[in-house]
Amino acid sequence: MKKAHSFHIPVMGIGFTIDTPLKVAQYGMDSVISLVDDILLEKLRKMYSEKFEVPYNEITDKIDDFRAKRITSYLNLISDLADKKFESLKHMTSEKSDELFAYINMLPSNSKIKAEFKKLTSTDFNFSDVKKWAVNNLTMGNIDVNIMTKVDKDNYKKDEKLPVEYNDAHAALRGFANSKLNSSVVLSAGMNPRLYAYMSQFDDFFPDENGTFKKRIILKVSDYRSALIQGKFLAKKGLWVSEYRIESGLNCGGHAFATDGYLLGPVLAEFKEKRIELKDTIQDVLNQELLNQNRTIPTDGLSIEITAQGGVGTEEEHTFLLDHYNLDSVGWGSPFLLVPEATTVDENTLKKLAAAKEDDLYLSDISPLGVPFNNLRDNTKDAEKKTLIDKGRPGSSCPKKFVALNKEFKETGICTASREYQFLKIKQLESQELSPEVYKKEYNNIIVKSCTCVGLGTSALLAYGLDTKVEGKGVSICPGPNMAYYSKVMSLANITDHIYGRANMVSRTDRPNLFVKELHIYIDFLKNKLEDAKISMNKKEEKYLQTFTNNMKAGVSYYQSLFNGVKDTFEDIQIAVLNELERSEGVLSQIHMDIQKLTIKA
Repeated sequence: MKKAHSFHIPVMGIGFTIDTPLKVAQYGMDSVISLVDDILLEKLRKMYSEKFEVPYNEITDKIDDFRAKRITSYLNLISDLADKKFESLKHMTSEKSDELFAYINMLPSNSKIKAEFKKLTSTDFNFSDVKKWAVNNLTMGNIDVNIMTKVDKDNYKKDEKLPVEYNDAHAALRGFANSKLNSSVVLSAGMNPRLYAYMSQFDDFFPDENGTFKKRIILKVSDYRSALIQGKFLAKKGLWVSEYRIESGLNCGGHAFATDGYLLGPVLAEFKEKRIELKDTIQDVLNQELLNQNRTIPTDGLSIEITAQGGVGTEEEHTFLLDHYNLDSVGWGSPFLLVPEATTVDENTLKKLAAAKEDDLYLSDISPLGVPFNNLRDNTKDAEKKTLIDKGRPGSSCPKKFVALNKEFKETGICTASREYQFLKIKQLESQELSPEVYKKEYNNIIVKSCTCVGLGTSALLAYGLDTKVEGKGVSICPGPNMAYYSKVMSLANITDHIYGRANMVSRTDRPNLFVKELHIYIDFLKNKLEDAKISMNKKEEKYLQTFTNNMKAGVSYYQSLFNGVKDTFEDIQIAVLNELERSEGVLSQIHMDIQKLTIKA
């Protein structure tokens, strides 16, 4: 059955979309739950069990395989509760019809379902007929989950290392696989061969003869090459990627996995051009492996979906991406942080987000994963971090240890944002007899790390008035640059009306086109890389910078052709965009010359 909406809500942080499906799935909207924090999931399972009078038995960390069992139990509860809401919506009564009307009203204006409903109810409203029609025609949104593949910490029991299947990402995958959900796991943050191999142990990820899956795989990628490599790798395990979710490398929320200068437009164009080739190439590999495993081979060819997300902010951009690149869905992330009916954000953070301008949103080095991280200036977690630094005790107490992945000082792993790690690292630094300037720079690189694995979940605890004794009250928040152009809290109807062009929720008139915004962010990123290289540049860095610059120049050339050729779209900004592209072309030419000068000096 066709999806109700042409957008999806991506995972945001750890806690911001932790119960989003319970708020929006009944309206046919797809959303994604993070599986990083099983402690938080267990707290919310207890809260929702009490609220909806469902029996609750605590899963403590003394129980074998507690992480996977907590995840399975939480997902099953959310599935049951969302199903009940959806069934109630379809079987409405004269007293309870608001939810059905909300579902219909929020659909795209060109929705066939919407048109059918209007036709059915144009003369009179027969509850029996409407109920029957709703049961046959309305679809519930998917309850998808996200696993950051590299957040796969080893786990120990009484100083003894547990088998790899007890690693964090492995246990999260098992928790999802054992749940009753018929939905997808979004794999993000790169390739984890061990985890991918482990997936093939679960029958739900394999197709039946009709090509249907109980559990599907969505791969989050930022370029075509990555999609092809990972898609083939999984196919060699008998696993099919049902959706390739393309995310802008830098114009997004959360961790920013920059490409080598490949911009979103050219990347989407390559997927459009090679979509059939991608599907057929990988299906050949898959069918051979299914044969080798003596598994069912679907009688017809399998399908793939191509979707995109990152920086989309207007109906015009949304529709253009869908139509021009033949996308199946477009992700809307950061604006939904201002929608309490969809996401879970505490009131103080909500106010900070609404007030945020460009300078308040920046690409930081605070993530313990060592990946650039979109951050909101003056968030309460960073304030908490500064207080500890001022006291001469930098670093977090690390109560959850989900990112305790650094093994420099300890085989069991320590988080680089922890007090333990920073104490040892600073001690090591002091023994190196560095100049004051170099020492200060290295010291700041150590203490900048923030306890995001706690901070990105705390907002949900504060929003629901739950205990934060262990976590503290500091909140990390990771909106994308797009947040600067939204300045008010919105209802779910507000944001869907905005997405489909029935209303305008962008509070400013100077918001740049999504392609131009991403280009600017990439230029700034490249300039920073160039500055770092000026201190001392080796051959590897030189090649990286030249490749990056050349890819960006090719991207600018693509956009110049695109904006010169589009008809009936972006008409009011076309000239301004082309002028901006010409300016950016000049900046990139200058950067190219600067790289050459550094090469000559070297």
